[in-house]
Amino acid sequence: MEDSKVLNYIKEVVKNTPADWLKLTTHRLDIYHEELAKTEFIQEFEKLYEASNNDKSALEALPTAYDYIRLGHPLSSVLEWAIAKLNNINSESVISFSSRTIPILAVLRKNHFDHKPTQILYTDKLPTAFDEVAVKKVYGYQFELKQLKAGEEIYAFEGSTILISNNKDIASFELNAKVDFSINLYDELGSILVVNGKENKSYISDIQHVRRRETIAMTPADCYTALQQLVGKAATDEGHSDRATNKAIVLETIEKVTAANTDAILGSCGLSVQYAIMMGLIDAALEQHPDKAIKIIVPPNCYGGTNDQARRVAAAVKNVEILDLPVDGDNDMVQSTDKVLTQVAEMDAIPYIIAEIPTNPRVEVPNLEDLRAVLSKKRLTPTGNTAIEPVFILDQTFCPNVQFLGENGILSSIKTISYVSGSKFPSGGKCTAGYCVANDEAAYLMEKIDKHMKLCDNEATDLQVSILAEQLPSMNQRIADAYKNTREFVTFIEETLPTAKINFVSEELAARDFTPSVFSLDLPTKGGTEEEREAYKRALNQKLIDMMITQIPNESKYCVSYGQLKGCYWTIPATSTQGTTKESDKDYIARVSVSPDLNLDKHKAVFKEFVESI
Repeated sequence: MEDSKVLNYIKEVVKNTPADWLKLTTHRLDIYHEELAKTEFIQEFEKLYEASNNDKSALEALPTAYDYIRLGHPLSSVLEWAIAKLNNINSESVISFSSRTIPILAVLRKNHFDHKPTQILYTDKLPTAFDEVAVKKVYGYQFELKQLKAGEEIYAFEGSTILISNNKDIASFELNAKVDFSINLYDELGSILVVNGKENKSYISDIQHVRRRETIAMTPADCYTALQQLVGKAATDEGHSDRATNKAIVLETIEKVTAANTDAILGSCGLSVQYAIMMGLIDAALEQHPDKAIKIIVPPNCYGGTNDQARRVAAAVKNVEILDLPVDGDNDMVQSTDKVLTQVAEMDAIPYIIAEIPTNPRVEVPNLEDLRAVLSKKRLTPTGNTAIEPVFILDQTFCPNVQFLGENGILSSIKTISYVSGSKFPSGGKCTAGYCVANDEAAYLMEKIDKHMKLCDNEATDLQVSILAEQLPSMNQRIADAYKNTREFVTFIEETLPTAKINFVSEELAARDFTPSVFSLDLPTKGGTEEEREAYKRALNQKLIDMMITQIPNESKYCVSYGQLKGCYWTIPATSTQGTTKESDKDYIARVSVSPDLNLDKHKAVFKEFVESI
């Protein structure tokens, strides 16, 4: 009886699914509480279910499940809730992935830290990309692997048992008491993992964190297909099946934009790309310099996914350590880079540097000629040998149009890999897929990066590739148009509130193609103590955002995004997406991102009204 009630309700939810659930990559922060991610949405959704209320307006009013869809979203939450209901378990125990191998790696990661044995059982086949040798050697995870024959009994195991099935029934899971983690693989959609038993509850947050940092949730489109299959409805055709044609368009466009000679590697999101870069470079280091330590050099206040993931890799992989690279505010990226590379040379270690240009949130660009000189400087180890050259891993999400890597690019002579988060300008906020390219000096590393992109099953989906094929060709024009609006808005703010501090690129940098459409706004403050000044500034920031999103609700959003097709997005702190980043490293200033299509006059008018009110 309960099963039919669930299926009938889901059938109506599928019919009345709000458009934003399928189309948005970032959701509203004004109805989102990070500490209640997913749970608040599920609680309110459960109330609608009990009341048999499936009206589209009621679904649209539900609180945001996650602020960013790679972490999870309304449709992934609904799918997980439905599977939990049908299996009489808690919905937090059900976790969907776009990847078919990452859920396995997530369990292995926790057991690696807990020194707990793992056996992986599979009934039909393992994920195609699963590479037992690489997972053990590069990731450092240990496990036993065994194929179950038809009807073969599962025996008790001193450790964790993972059971992998290729079950076409979306909601059918083997919840045997001797199985700790049941994973169903779906060829076109990804995978769903069920954490079985109260004794394994402690794994849930760790597995969720892997989904947050090293991959993405099953995409909205694929969750929608899974829900359609669940209720016996034919899946709708999105018309994105011609992957080869779409991918050719994407690769050709990226080559034109970046001037790089290597084919781009397309990932399901920016962090999927970064993870493949990290693990690919570690794999290369193990081959080329098996006895040397690896130092990942990363700014402590850069985008939190970058920061956190790098530290997670270092924590999990033997012989890898993080070194901080201060780049913002009073710190100069060039000086910091010179200093830290000298330290690494003295350790005779392998330097991998991750940096954003421009930086986030201060939108600063270092002196690029000086940076090139510092990166190419020959250094010696204590024994007098030539130190290992750094690999520069460049996050150029803010300015993907700048040709760092081409023959005449500023970094053409430095081993450089550049990557971009696709939810920003490449897709215009329509999907999360990202990409990376290398210059000629670093081209040899792309094979390893591609290997780990495939091993993690983190490649861009067919739909994501089709969206990039549609959006990428117009990217540079959108960047130019958005920059024009941003410059005009910044100039207006400077004239209207000259005591505000604005972090934005100079006209000279813009002439060199650094034309971001994001700026940070440090409003004037007052107070007798530092605490009072900080509190006043934060309150003023919030007042400004409240006025913008209230008076221009169709365009101004309290949201974390960049490169969107229309509107204006605001967030505080400017580093709110840092998640696990230390509170002391967060920057409580407003970050504003402007699109090529918005009512700029209206935004100016509301800002003027704000200034007159303070």
